[in-house]
Amino acid sequence: MLHRWFGAARWLWNTALEIRSEAYRECGLTLTGNDVSRWLTQWKSTPGHEWLALVPATSLTQCLRDQDAAFRNFFAGRARYPRFKRKSTSGSLRFQGVGAAWPRGVATLPKLGALKLAESLPDVERPDLVTLSRDPCGRYHVSFCAQVETSLLPITQRSVGVDLGLKDLATLSTAEKIANRKRYHARLRYLRQQQRCLARRQKGSRRREKQRLRVARARARVRQERQAALHVLTTFLVQEFDVICIEDLNVKGLGRGRHARAIQDVAFNEVRRQLAYKSEWYGKILVEVDRWYPSSKTCSACRHTLDELRLDERQWKCPKCGTFHDRDVNAARNLLAEGLRQLAGRDDRDLRVDAGDACPEEILVQVLAEEARSGQRNRACLEQLAFG
Repeated sequence: MLHRWFGAARWLWNTALEIRSEAYRECGLTLTGNDVSRWLTQWKSTPGHEWLALVPATSLTQCLRDQDAAFRNFFAGRARYPRFKRKSTSGSLRFQGVGAAWPRGVATLPKLGALKLAESLPDVERPDLVTLSRDPCGRYHVSFCAQVETSLLPITQRSVGVDLGLKDLATLSTAEKIANRKRYHARLRYLRQQQRCLARRQKGSRRREKQRLRVARARARVRQERQAALHVLTTFLVQEFDVICIEDLNVKGLGRGRHARAIQDVAFNEVRRQLAYKSEWYGKILVEVDRWYPSSKTCSACRHTLDELRLDERQWKCPKCGTFHDRDVNAARNLLAEGLRQLAGRDDRDLRVDAGDACPEEILVQVLAEEARSGQRNRACLEQLAFG
């Protein structure tokens, strides 16, 4: 039944898109979803299209509303022109009214009955609109929007700089390193074998569909393992530190370089996205340092900057003060110092080498979380500047 519903929604989307595009191209008419909805009522009683009456009316109406939203995004410059949906794509339906048994983990959908969810949601108010979708693995998911109250985490009086990399997923300014498991690389040989097997199957056959599901499940497993590891990392950082300083990397540009596969596997952008919304939820501060800041080749002890530092040089010695640095740990410490300077409202990167740092590192680490939230400078730093 759900397969038929997904097919009906796909047919309505493609038909409405063709009618609206043809009307504007030939006659200059701008049709809306309400115009197509009036024709939809007639199509349900038209011979050959009686199957449209078997689909919940609210799902078909929401399909037309989604197409209106797609056109609004296109004319606003936020998205490209809506495209036709293929049969091989995963479908989705939107429903209104999911029944009174929602707190017990039961969703009641029209013409389908009660469905037991994977988890009960006693603290979530029953949503007005839910989306039932099917992923490439053939699993069904119910997604919705709800307002949930989040409590702020206790202040820990700690700050950290995080340097993301390929060898180690994250290197903290505390010299702690989080290993990169390289989950896609570990399953790459198996995925290649299954993908070659899929290419040999005859299109439209049952064996091809079974093989497609096998490939989809393997890719979904890699994706889920990566997501779980990133959630563990970002939750740990938010719980243990009040101020988190990371580098604003150009992930899109890095993904076109030499190590594109490894960069896409480690998911730098996903780490930043999770840190952004979790910091907002729990009252923590996330600082993004400029990507052009030389964090790797700047000495965290004396602020001396090297002219060049190759990627294969994982350890180096400062020629000015003689400090021996681990490349990633040194970068994380520099990101922390630069992030705290941004919070303090200062930018003295051009004066550090010649005149020294007017706000030493031992004072910068004393920035309190409540002061950072308010945007005020550290009182100890102000006193140091005022009285020498």
